Amino acid sequence: MNDTLSLLMNHRSIRKYKNTPVTDEQLQAIISAAQMASTSSNVQAYSVIAVTEPELKKELAELAGNQAYVRECPVFLVWCADLYRLQQVTAEPLQGRASYADTTENFIVATVDAALAAQNAAIAAESLGLGIVYIGGVRNRIAEVSKLLGLPELVYPVFGMCVGVADQEPGQRPRLPLESVLHLNGYAKVQSVEAVKAYDDVMQAYLLERTGGKKDTPWSHVMADRLAEPIRLHMKVFFEDKGFMRK
Repeated sequence: MNDTLSLLMNHRSIRKYKNTPVTDEQLQAIISAAQMASTSSNVQAYSVIAVTEPELKKELAELAGNQAYVRECPVFLVWCADLYRLQQVTAEPLQGRASYADTTENFIVATVDAALAAQNAAIAAESLGLGIVYIGGVRNRIAEVSKLLGLPELVYPVFGMCVGVADQEPGQRPRLPLESVLHLNGYAKVQSVEAVKAYDDVMQAYLLERTGGKKDTPWSHVMADRLAEPIRLHMKVFFEDKGFMRK
C-alpha cells in the first residue's frame, strides 16, 4: 500500500464543512490536476464553473433538492459536458463541411471527459486535506440550473461537487465485493450476482450501526426501490432541446 492507494482507499463523502475558504492556489491546483485526466482524442470536452457567491450557492442548493451543504461549502464546482466550445472553434476550420458535434457519441465523450476530470479533481482536493461530495441533484431541475449559470447550447451540468475543509469524520460505506465487479476474460454472470448476497449482509450490518438500529434494508432492496422510482424523466427532452444526441 503506497500513499496514493491509501488516499484512494480512504475516500469518504463530506457533507459538513468548516468556515475556511478554499484558496485560489488550491482551486487552481485542483482544476489543473483535473485537466491532466485522460480525455478522448484530446477533445477535452468539459468545463467547470466554480461557484463561491453565497446567493448563487443558495439558489443552486434549492434547485439541487435543498441540500444544505451546497450552500455551506466554500466552493461548489459544477462539472459540465461541453461541446459548445468545440462547435465554435471548429466552425472556420471545417470550411463548410458538415459538423457532427451533436452526435450521441460526442455526447458520451463529453460526459465521460467531465467525469474523468472531476475524479482527478476529487483526489487532488483530498490530497490537499480537503473533502468533497458529488451532487447529482443539479440534474433535478437541470433546465433552471443551466439558465442560472448561463450554459449555452451543447453544454449541460453533469453533476456538482462541494469542496472544503471537512467538519465531520463520517464512516466509510462498504463497496460491492471485488468478485462482483472484477471479471476475468469475459463477464461472469453467476459470480456477479451471487457475490451481492454477501454484500446485502454487510450493508445490513453497516446500516444497523449507522442508524442506531433503525434501518437494516439490504442493498438489493434499496436498489429495487430506486429502480421503481421514475427519477429525472425530463432528461431526454432537455438534452434534445440543448442540441445533444441529434445524430
